Amino acid sequence: MSVTTAPEESAGSARREAWARRGRGVVGLARRVPFTASVVVVMVVLGIVTGAFWSPLADRPSAIDLAYGPPTLLDGHVWTLVTGALVAGHPAVYVLTLGLFAVAVGWAEIRCGTRRTAVVTIAFQLAAVLLTIALVLAVAATPWAWADRLATETDTGFSAGMFAALAMTAVTLHAPWRLRLRVVLVGVAAVGLLFLGGLADLAHAFALVLALPLARRLAGPAAVPAPATIHAGRREWRLIAAVGLVVIAAIRVITLVVPVVGPLGNTASDSSVLETTISVVVSLLLAEGLRRGRRPAWVVSLLLGALYALLGLVVIAAVVWGHVTGQMDQVELVGLAVFVPNAVLWTALLVWLVVGRAAFAVPSRRALRRRGDTGPAAGPKAARVALHVHGGSTISWMTTWPENRYLATADGIVAYRVHAGVAVALGDPVVEPARFDDALSDFRTLAERSGWVPCLFSTTPALADAARAQGWRALQVAEDTLIDLDGLEFKGKAWQAVRSAFNRADKSGIEHRMVHLGEEPRALVAQVRAISEEWVGDKGLPEMGFTLGGVEEALDSEVRTGLAIDAEGTVHGVTSWLPVYGPDRVVVGWTLDVMRRRNEGFRAVVEYLIASACLTFQAEGARFVSLSGAPLARSERSDEVSAPVLDRVLDQLGALLEPYYGFRSLHQFKAKFRPRHEPMYLVFRDEGDLPRVGLGIGRAYLPDAGVRELVALTRT
Repeated sequence: MSVTTAPEESAGSARREAWARRGRGVVGLARRVPFTASVVVVMVVLGIVTGAFWSPLADRPSAIDLAYGPPTLLDGHVWTLVTGALVAGHPAVYVLTLGLFAVAVGWAEIRCGTRRTAVVTIAFQLAAVLLTIALVLAVAATPWAWADRLATETDTGFSAGMFAALAMTAVTLHAPWRLRLRVVLVGVAAVGLLFLGGLADLAHAFALVLALPLARRLAGPAAVPAPATIHAGRREWRLIAAVGLVVIAAIRVITLVVPVVGPLGNTASDSSVLETTISVVVSLLLAEGLRRGRRPAWVVSLLLGALYALLGLVVIAAVVWGHVTGQMDQVELVGLAVFVPNAVLWTALLVWLVVGRAAFAVPSRRALRRRGDTGPAAGPKAARVALHVHGGSTISWMTTWPENRYLATADGIVAYRVHAGVAVALGDPVVEPARFDDALSDFRTLAERSGWVPCLFSTTPALADAARAQGWRALQVAEDTLIDLDGLEFKGKAWQAVRSAFNRADKSGIEHRMVHLGEEPRALVAQVRAISEEWVGDKGLPEMGFTLGGVEEALDSEVRTGLAIDAEGTVHGVTSWLPVYGPDRVVVGWTLDVMRRRNEGFRAVVEYLIASACLTFQAEGARFVSLSGAPLARSERSDEVSAPVLDRVLDQLGALLEPYYGFRSLHQFKAKFRPRHEPMYLVFRDEGDLPRVGLGIGRAYLPDAGVRELVALTRT
C-alpha cells in the first residue's frame, strides 16, 4: 500500500492550481475574442472529422466538396467558399494556419472589436476568393500556362480574410509600427505572388488591394487619427531598404535550394553555389550599410537597382516580342521565372532609394572622426557656460565630463556619448525648458544623419513630457532621491540611525570637512584614491562610468568633497558633491556622486558624511540635496502579472547586477534619509530601438569591460 506524504500532496495541489490558473486564463482570453475562438474551434473540429489533421486533404475523395477554386465553383459547389476557409490542405499547414489565424485575427479583434473584425474577415475573404477565381478563369483563355494550371486547382484557408483584418488593424497603431505592418503585409503578398503565384497568393493581393484603402473606415473609432502629412523618418527609409535587400538575398538562397513553379515557370536556375554566396554576401553588406544610412551603400544599391530594372525591361520586351512574332524559343526562358521577379523587387527598391535619398547621407566613420564636434559651443567648457546660464537637472553637471560629445543647440548644449551605434544623451538638454522641443529635434536629426539610434537617459519628467508630445516613448528607469533642506533637523525617532552615526564619529575623534579635493595635499588625495581603488577591486568588474563619477571628477574646482578624517589625518570615508545650478549661476542644490569608505572604518561613516553635508549645504542656503538615482532601482515595483514586459526585464537586470554594484541596496540605504522621489526616464523613439539602446547604455556604463568580465557577469 502506497502512502502519500504531505509534501507530495502539497506539490500535487500546486500543480492542479497552476493548471487551473492556466485554464481560467484561456477562458478569459476566449471571452475577449469570441469570433476568433469560435473559428478556431470549428477548424479543429473539421480537422478531426475530415482527418486533415493527420493526412493531406487532397488524398481524400471529399476534398472536391470542401476546397474552393475554379473547378468547384464551376460545378456549382458554392458552399466550398465557406468550408474551404475552415480547413487546410496538409497537416503541417493546418497547425500553421490555426496558429497564425488565432494570433493575427485575435489581435485584430482585441484592437478593433468583435463585430468589425468578424465582418471584415469574412467579407474580404469571400471577396478576395471570388475575384481570384474570376481573374484565373478570365486569363485561362490565354496561352499562359500558369493561368491554365490554376484553373484546375483548389485551395483552402482563411488567410485572405486574415490579411484584410491585419490591414485594418494597422491603422490602430502609432507610427512607425503602422507603416512597418503595412510594408510587411505588402511585401509578403508581393513575394508570394511573384515567385509562387498560387490561388492563395492572388487572394492575399486582392485582400490588400481592397482593404488598405478602406482600412481607416473599417477600423472606425479604433483608428489612430491620421497625420496631416504622411512622413517616414530617416530610420524607416533605412530600415525598410535594408530589410528589402535581406529579403532579396533570402529569396536567392531559397530558389536555389527549393525551386518552385511560379507564374513565369520553374524558378530553378543554373547559378552555382559560389555565385549565390557572393550575391548574398554583397546584398547583406549593402543592407548593413543602408541600415546605417551610409552614402556609399546607397550609391551601389542604386546602381544595382537601375541595372536590374533596365535588364528586366529588356527581358520583358524580348519575351513579349517573341510571343507576338512566334519566334520565342522555350530554351531562352531558362531563369526567367527568377530574374523577372527579382527585377521587380530591385525596381521597387530603386524607387524607395530615390524617393528617400535624403536618409542615406551619412558619411564614413573616418569622415565623422575628422568632423568631430561642430558648432560654436563644443566641449566641457561650453557645457559649464550653458549650465551657468540656464541651470539644469540634478545630473546636468555630468555633462561637463570629458568623455561626452556635444551638440550646440537652442542656445545651449546636448551632451551625449556614442556606444554600439547608439547616441545616448545624458539627462536633459542644457537649455531653457521652453526650448526642449528644439533641442530634441536637433539631437534626433544629428543622430539619424550620423546613422545612430538616439535616446536620452535619466531625464526629468518635464523632458519626458516634451518628448512624448513629439512622438518619442518614455520609460521610467530610475528614481532621483531628494532631501529638502529647508527646516531639516535630525531629531526624533525616525533619525535615530543618523544621530548614532554622529555619536560614533564623536567617540572616534572623527570630524567632517567639506573641501575642494583638488586644493588638498597630495597625501590626502592619495588616501582618497586608495579608498576608491580598494572599493573597485572588490567588485570583480570595472568601475562603472557614465552617470557614476570617480576621483578624477571629484578633483574639479566646482565640485565639493566631504571627508571623514580622524585626529591622525586618516581618511575613513569620502563623498563628492556635484553642483546643481539654477539660472544665472546660482547653486540651488548638490548631487551626491562618489561615496566610499575604508573597509576597516566604522560602518556608519557614510551616514555621517551625508548628514554632515546636508547641514553644511543648508547653512550655505542650498534648497536640496540629491542622493542621485540608482540605475535599475525604484522604490515601488509593479506586480509581476500587470507589469509591462520591459519593466520586468529591467527588474531582472537590476537583480542580476545587484551582487556586483548594489543598486537596490543603495536605494534602500538612501531611504533612511527620508527622501522624496522623482522619476527619471529613458526617452527613445520606439520599442524597436530598445535592444540596441540597452546595449548602448550598458556599454556607456562599462566601456572598458572585457569579454571575460562581461561573461562572468552574464554567468551569474
